[in-house]
Amino acid sequence: MQLENINKKEKENIPEDSHILHFWQPCKFEINENFNFVNDNFLFNTFSNLLYCIAYPILLFITKFFFGFKIEGKENIENLTTGKITVSNHVHPLDCTMVGLANAPQKTFYTSLESNFKIPVVRRIIKLLNTVPIPQNIKYTKAFMDSIDELLKNNKTVHFYPEGSLWPHYDKIRHFKNGAFDFAVRNNVPVIPMVIKFNKGKKINNFIKTRNTISLIIQKPLYPNKLLAKKDAILDLKERVYNSMCSK
Repeated sequence: MQLENINKKEKENIPEDSHILHFWQPCKFEINENFNFVNDNFLFNTFSNLLYCIAYPILLFITKFFFGFKIEGKENIENLTTGKITVSNHVHPLDCTMVGLANAPQKTFYTSLESNFKIPVVRRIIKLLNTVPIPQNIKYTKAFMDSIDELLKNNKTVHFYPEGSLWPHYDKIRHFKNGAFDFAVRNNVPVIPMVIKFNKGKKINNFIKTRNTISLIIQKPLYPNKLLAKKDAILDLKERVYNSMCSK
């Protein structure tokens, strides 16, 4: 089911956390007591860093050539030296690539549905690109949360999709889940909103029209309000980030 083939009324009746795209997931993947959410193995990190070095120029060329991709607001993250959380709308199968390019040269740690680690080939790539699975079993939630906390304490960048699911080419910001903002408040780190926009080509004359392009707009960091109680601070930060992204 593609969103562009659904009329406006039908879109309004689809639950916002519904999964529009469904991928083949024949592979086995299981989180257990011994699972390492963040792999600190030297050999693994060597191959991961090598993949980043190889993939960066290739993906930069692909996104620019095929999508006219451009990044705006890079200056908003250039001087940040602490751990940080980036969030964006989830509207393209390659938007994780676009986020990674926006955060470069700093490596991005992604959070992803556990089910994505059951997709052939993709599961290997996202693992090497430091994607952390969100456990379906609440039994392993604490280990997951401790791993994200540790990344932020070590001044790493962690990306969340607070909408929770991919809606290809959707042009509105959907409502957010609390997860990313809980981590931001607990670790007192900023959230950097990123908005992915689809720009329609402009008509030059009756025969020529510029192509459609994609932009990623990096907005200014938003910080938790330390004067509020934790629960209120989470909701306050979530609302400010949501309103900031909707303004674009």
